[in-house]
Amino acid sequence: MPSRKLVITGWVLSVLVTLFLIGASGVPKFIQWDGKEEMMGKLGLPLSVLPYIGVVEIACAVLFIIPRTCFIGAILLTGYLGGATFAHVRINDQFFMPIVMGVIAWTSLGLRYPVIFQWAFNGPPSSGK
Repeated sequence: MPSRKLVITGWVLSVLVTLFLIGASGVPKFIQWDGKEEMMGKLGLPLSVLPYIGVVEIACAVLFIIPRTCFIGAILLTGYLGGATFAHVRINDQFFMPIVMGVIAWTSLGLRYPVIFQWAFNGPPSSGK
């Protein structure tokens, strides 16, 4: 039985990751702000793709926070954050933030559902065949 404190910690971290992905990263892709064109130009992305990227990011974050879809949400977030890492590595920019977000997301999921850690470190249970 997982510790109640660890499960609560996992939920707190999951909510923080979700709020960051939606509020600080996803929503700004839909609004105008100073430096947006310059930043996207540096990344080599046209402004026209930002709403699509924002929808994907917010959808992954929502899937991640819902208990029934959290595992697939974490997998999709991993892919999304991998793409973000690549976009920054490609232009020799700081790329640690997407990696940190991914580590926090999977850690929070493992705290919420300890079987995630069991499978990650020991592999799935054998079928006995």
